Amino acid sequence: MNLGRFPRLRFAHLPTPLDPLPNLTKELGGPDIYIKRDDQTGLATGGNKTRKLEFLMADALGKDADTIITQGATQSNHCRQTAAIAAKLGMACNVLLENRTGGEDLDFTQSGNVFLDRLFGARIRHYPGGTDMDAAMEDVAREIEEDGGTPYVIPGGGSNPIGALGYVDCAMELLVQAGERGLRVDRVVHATGSAGTQAGLVTGLEGASSGIPVLGVGVNAPRETQEERVHGLARRTADLLGTGIEIARERVVANCDYVGAGYGVPTDGMVEAVTLLSRLEGILLDPVYTGKGMAGLIDLVRRGRFARDENIVFVHTGGSAGLFGYRGAFADAMASDSRGAGP
Repeated sequence: MNLGRFPRLRFAHLPTPLDPLPNLTKELGGPDIYIKRDDQTGLATGGNKTRKLEFLMADALGKDADTIITQGATQSNHCRQTAAIAAKLGMACNVLLENRTGGEDLDFTQSGNVFLDRLFGARIRHYPGGTDMDAAMEDVAREIEEDGGTPYVIPGGGSNPIGALGYVDCAMELLVQAGERGLRVDRVVHATGSAGTQAGLVTGLEGASSGIPVLGVGVNAPRETQEERVHGLARRTADLLGTGIEIARERVVANCDYVGAGYGVPTDGMVEAVTLLSRLEGILLDPVYTGKGMAGLIDLVRRGRFARDENIVFVHTGGSAGLFGYRGAFADAMASDSRGAGP
């Protein structure tokens, strides 16, 4: 797969580390769990969208855009990273935030990623949950064009074939790292939402004939909907690459049992997973994506769904800035710690 023929900017800190999680592995009694630290991509506290934006922003510059438009949920990691790279490139940025949870707590609506969006100089527009956000971005694009600007619209999560190239590249990077250390990777697990990360990983690993399955732990949609979304994007990404890769439907697998009451709504499993990784490994997850993704992985290990001798790589897609918008979700855990603390 020749990614060199696609326009790309270079601002991510790559390759990201591939580290063992010995304390979590011991806590769960195996299998051996590793973590791919895409929370350390370097842009605006890091995250998976940075890889996608290397390709998307190159495409925007190639089209002489001067204004970026994108959308996401209130505490969107994608919007935060997009606002940051737009600032670095001297471009205007319009961020459209949809309040999918209906939350009105000031931590949620003003802190975390929202605070960082403002700090990076993005113009923020707020929308109620259920808004057709693609149509809203089209409206903003027309407004900018009428004012003489040249907008470039990035879909939510940066999840289109151009953006998914970032995770084709990540798949290749992971294979090189595993090969260098003689690590047999039996499975890749990550949180799946807007589909671009999983589509890119599947396309890259299938294109390399690695045989490594990818399990996406869903954070919003039902399983069949999520799998169809990922499969469709993986096929379009493969078409963009032009290598003749065929992505079989059965190679796209999502487990959506850990969504809970809905996207961005905290679960007990998420709180446990975030707390465990913090206290066992000193690693921060996020409450919307990686927290639920890791909650799924932990529960599946406890249920014996993986062999004890497997090597599992969890792709950490970032988002710890969102924790500051979800302080209330951890109140009981923190209160319990305080009651149990010594003098």
